[in-house]
Amino acid sequence: MVEAGMDTRGISEPVRDACDVVTVPTRQGLEAVDILRRGTGDGVGPVIHDDGCDTLGFLVPSGTAAAWDVPGSTCTETDGRGLRLDPDPAPPVAGSDWLLPPGEADLATDPAVLRAALGEAARLIEAADSCR
Repeated sequence: MVEAGMDTRGISEPVRDACDVVTVPTRQGLEAVDILRRGTGDGVGPVIHDDGCDTLGFLVPSGTAAAWDVPGSTCTETDGRGLRLDPDPAPPVAGSDWLLPPGEADLATDPAVLRAALGEAARLIEAADSCR
């Protein structure tokens, strides 16, 4: 509880700007980014990559992790701990960098739109790999 005269500078805002992170293999993630950016509806929110280029992380609204069940991906609940949508942030995790920084992307990727894009990306990759 905040009382009159209390210093609130160290108290963060409510989780309105907090997010969860959907992590996928880089190849599928890059395909999904392309699909989302080509789409006419909702755009792609901030995307982070690890320096080893093994995974991409899509920032999604807080609470997404509770119902996320897409095979080949994980969704991590952050509760706002260390990962907030800041318009000009440094990468939030050591050993990572932004593919699409928050200032250049939508606020967060809609989970339903991301789910569809990841499914389409998986089908495209499977089709391409079967042609080899």
